[in-house]
Amino acid sequence: MHSPGARWRELFPQPCALIGVVHLGPLPGSPGWSGDLGAVEAAALADVEAYVAGGADGLIVENFGDVPFWRGSVPPETVAAMTRMALAVVRATALPVGINVLRNDALAALAIAQASGARFLRVNVLSGAAVTDQGLIEGVAAELLRRRRLLGADSVRILADVLVKHGAPLAPLSMAEAVSDVLERGGADGVIVSGTGTGRPTDPADVEQARAAAAGAPVLIGSGATPLSLQRLTAGCDGVIVGTALKRHGQIAQPVDPERVRTLQRMLPQ
Repeated sequence: MHSPGARWRELFPQPCALIGVVHLGPLPGSPGWSGDLGAVEAAALADVEAYVAGGADGLIVENFGDVPFWRGSVPPETVAAMTRMALAVVRATALPVGINVLRNDALAALAIAQASGARFLRVNVLSGAAVTDQGLIEGVAAELLRRRRLLGADSVRILADVLVKHGAPLAPLSMAEAVSDVLERGGADGVIVSGTGTGRPTDPADVEQARAAAAGAPVLIGSGATPLSLQRLTAGCDGVIVGTALKRHGQIAQPVDPERVRTLQRMLPQ
């Protein structure tokens, strides 16, 4: 059996992969839904084109426009719309594509990945419990790992947030303990370390602690990676997941700027 690090390198052989976030606009059923799913898809594909032009190594599709987010399972219309979006993105690029269904519907994310050909998931709370703006979110490792085996989807990698952003652990937990839990007891293939919120900087000390505890499993930066912070962060990580910093003028509501993608990619370890 391959180690988690080796499994990750099958997807991303780069020393530090740049994974761009495709922030979907509001989907059917969400408060901001515009009524035009074609426009949502067109905007997503334009961002994909910009990421590819800028040299990104991978993409992750998430329903960022669906605020406020469901705490657990999302409704069927969200799953259907995200499947359409994910399939369009997978068809548009040869880059590895991931899925994140906010806030924590990992089973839906796995189903979408299996149907669309996406190759990895981001799960905000895989093990333990977190107090968030959606309320108390509990880990889904037992259900997710069993469903992955049932679907024959063992090739779909699971990346788990540790001490997830926009939340706090229900009980005090060190970074080393959180990493150990999601890898050894939660079955994750890798971990994601973030700042306190979207676009907020990740603490390099957290990355170092996670790296030491991960024992060779991949460690990714989940928020706040910018040209100013990148050098301090990437020495100990296997990838960076970036959205806000790659948008035009660094504003999250703007489209992706390929030149910002290109600039950030040039700064990563080669």
